[in-house]
Amino acid sequence: MINVAIVEDVKIIREGLKTLLESSANLNCTGIYESFEDFIEGIDESKPEVILIDIELPGISGVEGIKKLKTLSDNYTIIVLTVYEENDRIFEAIEAGASSYLVKNTMPSKIIKVIEDAANGYVMMNSYIARKISALFDGYKLTNSLCQLDKNILDILVEGSNLPAMGARLNLSANDIKKRFFEIYKTVHNVSQYVGK
Repeated sequence: MINVAIVEDVKIIREGLKTLLESSANLNCTGIYESFEDFIEGIDESKPEVILIDIELPGISGVEGIKKLKTLSDNYTIIVLTVYEENDRIFEAIEAGASSYLVKNTMPSKIIKVIEDAANGYVMMNSYIARKISALFDGYKLTNSLCQLDKNILDILVEGSNLPAMGARLNLSANDIKKRFFEIYKTVHNVSQYVGK
């Protein structure tokens, strides 16, 4: 079982996610919180492995909360909850240390899969995020922080290719690519720390 905590200020979304997690065979909801402040007080009790955190929380925001969590441990898998997939705040959350993102109106079955996959190091990325990542590395002349395969993956994704097309071009499985996305996000966080973002 994967222990999951939810940090979301909208009650109907918070309760809906809790019900969804409780219906899953592999996920265990260990706590629901309406603010980051409440969550951080209960984190030792809930012992989450995966944290679903709203990007636009009142008080301490999701992005600021992620930064605080990364000072506590690198072992949390943090998934940002967002209304829009193409959102600069998602990229800020990845820079802060988020492992993935999830659009709130995603189908329930896909939400479960995204959480399970992220817990195992497999995440998605869209072309918008890929462009932001490429610009970050180019802007700081840190493209050598990425291996050649990861550069190729970003370039192909920026072109607009979907996962099957990328897999065919690179001779990689979908899971191989999703694993590389996970590693790229970690590199983004490390580079952002290095440049003081």
